[in-house]
Amino acid sequence: MLRRIPLVALLAVLIFSAACTNKKVNNPLANVDSKQPDKVLFDRAMDDLKHNRFDVARLSLQTLINTYPDSEYIARAKLGVADSWYAEGGSASLAQAEIEYNDFKTFFPNMPEAAEAQLKIANIHYQQMEKPDRDYTHALRAEEEYRNLILQFPDSKLVPVAKQRLLEVQEVLADRDFAIGRFYFLRSSYPAAIARLRSVQETYPLYSKSDEALYLLGQSYESEIAMVRARPMNEVLKSRLVADFTKDAADAYSRVITRYPLMNRADDAKQRLIALHQPVPRPTHEAIMQNKAEQDSRRETSMMTKVVRNFYKHPDVAQATRVGDPTLVDPEPVAASSVMLEATRAMMGTNPAQNNKATVEAGKGAPPESQAVPRSDAQPAPNSTSANSTSVEILTPGVNSGAPATNTSSDTAGTTPATGNGPLFPPTGSSAQQASDPNELKPIAQDDNSAPLPAPQQVNEIKSGSASANTAPAPAPASGSTSGAAASSTTQQQQDDALISSSKHKKKKGLHKVIP
Repeated sequence: MLRRIPLVALLAVLIFSAACTNKKVNNPLANVDSKQPDKVLFDRAMDDLKHNRFDVARLSLQTLINTYPDSEYIARAKLGVADSWYAEGGSASLAQAEIEYNDFKTFFPNMPEAAEAQLKIANIHYQQMEKPDRDYTHALRAEEEYRNLILQFPDSKLVPVAKQRLLEVQEVLADRDFAIGRFYFLRSSYPAAIARLRSVQETYPLYSKSDEALYLLGQSYESEIAMVRARPMNEVLKSRLVADFTKDAADAYSRVITRYPLMNRADDAKQRLIALHQPVPRPTHEAIMQNKAEQDSRRETSMMTKVVRNFYKHPDVAQATRVGDPTLVDPEPVAASSVMLEATRAMMGTNPAQNNKATVEAGKGAPPESQAVPRSDAQPAPNSTSANSTSVEILTPGVNSGAPATNTSSDTAGTTPATGNGPLFPPTGSSAQQASDPNELKPIAQDDNSAPLPAPQQVNEIKSGSASANTAPAPAPASGSTSGAAASSTTQQQQDDALISSSKHKKKKGLHKVIP
């Protein structure tokens, strides 16, 4: 009896152990220490990436993708292949990484990692971006890819990073266009300079040299005025063209004062408006604070960094602003031919809405006794028209097999501007010399025959004492609240003036004194 008990116990132990062994075989994932084979491959590849073994990591990831197409790690494996090419670096590796990231976006467009893949694509071109005077292909591609990220994934956490990078890329592109516009200005090709500088201002309003671009734009219009006055032509057409160029120059200078009041060219723009006998605007408090925030966000580059940057391919983006939103849609670029066409329409008094051919009115014959002959060197009168006129037909340049603009009037022959990228009116004689030093922008002198004009009116400027002669006296305040509001407005304007005057101490330093 005692011998049978150990035998029964032995059989029970054997049956229990067999049952446990079969349970482990049927469910191998029950053990905590066991791992899925696709997870093992993925972990091994991530470890290889961490230790810069890119070829081994890609081999493991490709094995995972081909062997386990239904694995939950398939998306991360595809992204890991692209990351391995991105981390390896080099032109060829970055190009392959861009292909892999695009494939990931194609297969998994709704995953959160799709925004990360788009950011990596933009960063690939950002890293290969060159200086403004070099090839700008990667800068254009970087701008396009950052815009795609912002527009396609507006709810992503990576949007602020993309916006800041986009501001830096647009700083480089704007610097390139500004340099081209300045080159045309120094070569007296004013229509081309106007077209390029207008494109800079309309496309990149947060550019660090926007005040310089607008000031140079106004100088280009003034140079056109000087060339028009020096050229013999019909006085009616000349006065119209001078009035139009004067208005455009005043708009450019006013834009400097109202949009960039704390920047270096604000005082110069005010002086040019006074010289042109145009009203000087006053910037609003919101514009002053906005421009102050933009200026404070820019970083100054040290002298040593500037020297070292000469040996780098990547541009210096320290001057890019860190506030505001970048431009996401480019406006239509301005061409030099369109600038010449606008000047021709302004000279002839045509309607821009007409179809490439317009019938206009130009002065002919002697004016009546009660009307004086208009002069181009007098103060331009807005919306002035001629009483005695004749019909003139002008064709748009570039239409009818590239034929230049022509007119049918015999007394206005030779007044149509030449086509091409040259000046609207080529200089004759000594008028071609605008300045002795081509790198120095000097104000253009007024004509000696111009009649003396009264001082310009200061727009939105509160004057103490008696009211202006041309304005009616202000009514008396109805209550004490009105006087309090006026006092607070005056105090606010005084604070704005103090802020503007204090910002003028931040003049150009270092190399900016030698290299304008």
